[in-house]
Amino acid sequence: MNKKPNPEMADADNPAWTEAMFKQAVGVDDLPASLRDKLKRRPRGPQKSARKISTTIRLSPEVVVAFRAAGDGWQTRIDQALKEWLKMHPQA
Repeated sequence: MNKKPNPEMADADNPAWTEAMFKQAVGVDDLPASLRDKLKRRPRGPQKSARKISTTIRLSPEVVVAFRAAGDGWQTRIDQALKEWLKMHPQA
């Protein structure tokens, strides 16, 4: 079943592949070893700082609005504010 391409979706810079293009295509296994090595995914390195725990908490709307209004990093700023509170209120 051959569908006609939608002219609105056509991209002159990236035309649809033809059968001839697929036949000429080179697979990853056909690349030189040096290039294959560069394309390999490498494992992630060790964590640079202590991991944080993902959790869900409910905060007052005014707290969320105020922290978000200061821009990106609002969750980190809430974390910092809670750390400061813990310093001022040590557990017995």
